[in-house]
Amino acid sequence: MLHRHLRPSARMTRANGDPALPAHARVLSEAWGRQHQRFARGEETRLNTLHQVETNTVSKEEGTDRAFRDAMVDKLRDWGGVSTAPVEAAMRAVPRHVFVPSATLEQAYGPDSVVTHRDENGTAISSASGTGVVAGMLEQLDVQPGQRILEIGAGTGYNAALLAELVGPEGSVTTVDIGADIVAGARRGLAAAGYGRVQVVHGDGAAGHPENAPYDRIIVTAGAWDVPPAWREQLAPGGRLVVPLRMLGVTRSVALELDGAVWRSVSIDECGFMPMRGPEAVAELNQELPVNSGVWIRVDDGHSVDADVLGAALTGAPALVWSGVVVPWEPLAHLDFWLAGATAPICRVLVSDRAREAGLVDPIYPWGSMGCYTSNSFAYLVRRPAPSDTAQEMIELGACAYGPTGEQLAGEVADRVRAWGAARACDELAGLRIEVHPVGADDAPTAMITADKKHSRVFVTAGS
Repeated sequence: MLHRHLRPSARMTRANGDPALPAHARVLSEAWGRQHQRFARGEETRLNTLHQVETNTVSKEEGTDRAFRDAMVDKLRDWGGVSTAPVEAAMRAVPRHVFVPSATLEQAYGPDSVVTHRDENGTAISSASGTGVVAGMLEQLDVQPGQRILEIGAGTGYNAALLAELVGPEGSVTTVDIGADIVAGARRGLAAAGYGRVQVVHGDGAAGHPENAPYDRIIVTAGAWDVPPAWREQLAPGGRLVVPLRMLGVTRSVALELDGAVWRSVSIDECGFMPMRGPEAVAELNQELPVNSGVWIRVDDGHSVDADVLGAALTGAPALVWSGVVVPWEPLAHLDFWLAGATAPICRVLVSDRAREAGLVDPIYPWGSMGCYTSNSFAYLVRRPAPSDTAQEMIELGACAYGPTGEQLAGEVADRVRAWGAARACDELAGLRIEVHPVGADDAPTAMITADKKHSRVFVTAGS
């Protein structure tokens, strides 16, 4: 049984159960929240597989799906997810519902991802990514007509169709996926939607596809733990790579360009993706603490946790430490990078409604929170209302920890929040940079995070 404790954020919730965020942030927050909550409850949608019976409840006449499509793009444009005319035109042109035939039109053109394939354990391994993430990565990629594009991770084929629209008839799109069923489904979707010219290849995305190289742009649509040499070798001079890069448990969609042997970021967006699969893949673990507790911990870099030990931590009293950092209730830009700088490794704590009802101290978001963990304790971010002189809702950030060393761990997380708050006050967040150097490169003295990989060393630096 969870130890019961006052939920520090209960008094600041609104009628919908969560404080108001700015409109553009609320769209993303609600979409991510729904997905994380479904995962935490074990109810992540299962109807959206390519092998199940059609379940649409809305007619799919051309005029009807066009209305849904236009509404989707209008929303993306209004909050800034779509910012250029070519991406807007592509997303209005490609019929997303054709690539997820088991989804309703509301699901096909909604903000959430649509799971299409699962492994033998029921874990999602492929999906149509959320439309906001799709649009954001296309904007980062900056595709030009006539270019040659390589996509790693075919998914449903929808993104490849968008890329085909962007490059036009003079360009080419190659998409690679390691899953034979996924490749077959992508081919079906592309053919049905009229994009048969896209080449869909069954293979390991880490190896790229040298037969069609060089590529002007490479886009990766799965969480990559490293940047394999093949991507550098197959990119044309002046090209760009966009990849959801995993760094000590933090993922960002990073647009990278080569400067000699070094990849340097030109843009960085927050995102979340299923991990890449293949011979060089590094596992990401989702572990419930304990079974049926409604509390999961997610760790990266091939790490493991002792579910029994961390589960036992939940039976003790929580330790709460408040940071004194007061900020507007809006996206906490790059705070997880500062947590990744702690001595304890970073994690994500995912919670279900039943865990809250059992007395778990509310994490900062509906789905849970980022945090840190040790062998016997774990901590995560919490919030409470703070005074405000304006209409802007303000919160104070803190840490809640469970386990025998919980008080010390909560204190360390609170210290990292304070460091982030100081960087935020000095406007250092806007200067965040990511560089990917060859393996064996010298340390970067100014890096706040160093992530050593098989093929590279990743440095994250803040400030000007």
